[in-house]
Amino acid sequence: MRENKYDDDKFFDAYSRMHRSIYGLGAAGEWHELKKLLPDFKGKRVLDIGCGYGWHCAYAAEQGASYVLGTDISEKMLDVARVKNAAHNIGYRQMAMEDIEFEEGSFDIVMSSLTLHYTPDYEDVCRRVYKSLTNGGSFVFSAEHPIFSARGSQDWIYDDGGKISYWPVDRYFDEGKRDTVFLGENVVKYHRTIAGYVRGLTEAGFVLGDIVEPKPSEDVLSNDPSMRDELRRPMMVLMVGRKG
Repeated sequence: MRENKYDDDKFFDAYSRMHRSIYGLGAAGEWHELKKLLPDFKGKRVLDIGCGYGWHCAYAAEQGASYVLGTDISEKMLDVARVKNAAHNIGYRQMAMEDIEFEEGSFDIVMSSLTLHYTPDYEDVCRRVYKSLTNGGSFVFSAEHPIFSARGSQDWIYDDGGKISYWPVDRYFDEGKRDTVFLGENVVKYHRTIAGYVRGLTEAGFVLGDIVEPKPSEDVLSNDPSMRDELRRPMMVLMVGRKG
């Protein structure tokens, strides 16, 4: 059964109070780097997998995309997206990432933001994305960095006074399921190494375009001081795969 924690009322309420949920892309610590990796949207057909509130869909539409489809497993997410980020050339559809199935060449660009670490079927998702793209198309995604996801607790080690000491890394090469706590709730995620993410792309047929380990921008650090500890270790990794 596909995990859909975001339709849980308590979890969704906590998610809705996050800075990035309230303020959109400008509050996302990785956005200043992610947008550099995105190709020209003018006249392009775009798929956003795990679109959430639809911030990336709106950006693609504003940049001239001819059509944008946002998919997400959470109906609560999509309800917000249809209000906050509606446009004549944006459509939203409830669909798990493992179930995406489109005719070959349906899209020119596929995006996915912080979604792929929720699936045990990353390699199959890559194959499905590859099929859906036209030749020359791009797959741009962000995911939790393996240094962040390796140890299931996903928390710092603290000293006796409650001050952060360091970030622990353990079982790095042991890819697979992690029982984590996110927004105060038990959530299942899936750890992969950097090589594992790259291998999923290349075995699906993609040519690796770029890898970026983003640091929060100065604007984000100024507006959300709690993000300053994110400079001590990478939390996310960004990748680009190109078809053909």
